[in-house]
Amino acid sequence: MRRSTAPLRVGLLAGALTLSATVASAGPAGAAAERRAGGWDVPAAARITISGHGYGHGHGMSQYGAEGAARQGLTYQQITEFYYPGTQWGTAAGRVSVQLTADTTPRDLVVRARAGLTIKDTQVRGRTLLPENGATAWRVVTGRAGVGRVSYRTDRWYPYTTLRGTGEFFAGGRPITLVTPSGERAYRGRLRTGITSTGTRATVNELRLEKYLRGVVPLELPATWSTEAVRAQAVAARTYAAYERAHPRSSAYQICDTTSCQVYGGVAAEHPSANRAIRDTRTQILTSSGEPAFTQFGSSSGGWTAAGSMPYLPAREDPYDGWAGNPVHAWKIVLADTRLEQAWPAVGDLRRIEITSRDGNGAWGGRVGSITLTGSAGQVTVSGDSFRSALGLRSTWLTLTIAPG
Repeated sequence: MRRSTAPLRVGLLAGALTLSATVASAGPAGAAAERRAGGWDVPAAARITISGHGYGHGHGMSQYGAEGAARQGLTYQQITEFYYPGTQWGTAAGRVSVQLTADTTPRDLVVRARAGLTIKDTQVRGRTLLPENGATAWRVVTGRAGVGRVSYRTDRWYPYTTLRGTGEFFAGGRPITLVTPSGERAYRGRLRTGITSTGTRATVNELRLEKYLRGVVPLELPATWSTEAVRAQAVAARTYAAYERAHPRSSAYQICDTTSCQVYGGVAAEHPSANRAIRDTRTQILTSSGEPAFTQFGSSSGGWTAAGSMPYLPAREDPYDGWAGNPVHAWKIVLADTRLEQAWPAVGDLRRIEITSRDGNGAWGGRVGSITLTGSAGQVTVSGDSFRSALGLRSTWLTLTIAPG
């Protein structure tokens, strides 16, 4: 999707260490399959080593690169200006509405009871303070006509009132715990059921932009990294949210909480170091033509960023990404040829692989644009992104070594 960020997650650091940080060479004569005319012949049984650089799409800021730049003494302003050249500084405030994808039953909005919890009928002015009546949970069930029925739970569910519109829970700015099929999670701001223009229901968290960032920044890179890198992430995340707010994904919400947008985990994700970085950069964003910029970011550029959809997302050499602590600056993975045959069965017995286009930036000619697989049953040409996705690769910046297997 065009908004996908493929961000660095805190959990990625441990998993990435299982990959080698050394790019494989072609190996001794006779060990590798013959390479000719930009492609590789594949023996009947083959071992395919895929060597690559970076993690993610490569557009915009490399998160490992931001840390590398901070370690070289760059400020967050210098870091963001390097990765988004030609942008200007501006400000953004206000609120943002987020789809909470963990709630797979949004018709049934359930929250834990707490002091100060209120319910708002979206068709009526004002809020109603819910009583402290021994309830453990409150629920709004939204019908087909968009009318909400409020109930509370003690030993079972009891009806409380019927609304003219949908219901919205609020606790005066204090966290509210949302109950979902996969567990419970606390959020700041307001929780409600939103209805899209097509009638689809979604659970929505609406809150102030600065509070929203508290649940984003620590999930996008480690909050214990260099202060300037965390500040750069805060600016990029704030700008990205402001851009999505100006280009909402739905009539019911503006942004989602997954890697298709940027990851948002609510109160449990918050970290004091990230909170400080957010305060230190309060309201600061990057703009282009007076509007929030589309500040894509990803884990690692591998040493070159990739051209994106905006002029401030150019392909350029990245001198900051390759510091010693980046385990995905260079990587490799070994697969059997049968893995490719299973992914593209129309090929049959795989006999040849050719990379038919690259972007021209960096080692091996850069990121793969398209790749052609030829076998006993036919030929298939796929995009570099499809090749990466099907095989679970870290990026499309790659080359191959093939040996009998």
